[in-house]
Amino acid sequence: MLQPKKQKHRRLHRSRSALKGKAYTGSRVSFGLYGLKAQTAGEVTARQIEAARRAMTRYIKRGGKIWIRVFPHTPITRKASEVPMGGGKGTPEFYVARIKPGAIMFEMEGVDEATAREAFRLGSSKLSVKTKFVFKHH
Repeated sequence: MLQPKKQKHRRLHRSRSALKGKAYTGSRVSFGLYGLKAQTAGEVTARQIEAARRAMTRYIKRGGKIWIRVFPHTPITRKASEVPMGGGKGTPEFYVARIKPGAIMFEMEGVDEATAREAFRLGSSKLSVKTKFVFKHH
């Protein structure tokens, strides 16, 4: 699973403004021919990204190439159950990637359009944001 090797701070605030607006950086298909574009904002966990990658890779039978364009940098903390108030912030449990609408999440090349479309459909069912299939603009 994806997670940062090193961090400046172990725990972060849940930013209220991180999911507002549209994605401008990373909003074009740049590596492959086909892309999976987010239509809604949300937080996608490292587990979801890995599950989507596996589903797509299995469907294309290692035929093409897949690029993952998002990375889970943000740690999400949880306090143990039945812990009294106070005692500081909980320990980091998992990592999320904050996704804005318009962000390209995955790209694919080396397969035909029908295969790519079906692979992205299988992968998008594992994600917590709505997505759509896009092409590279020439």
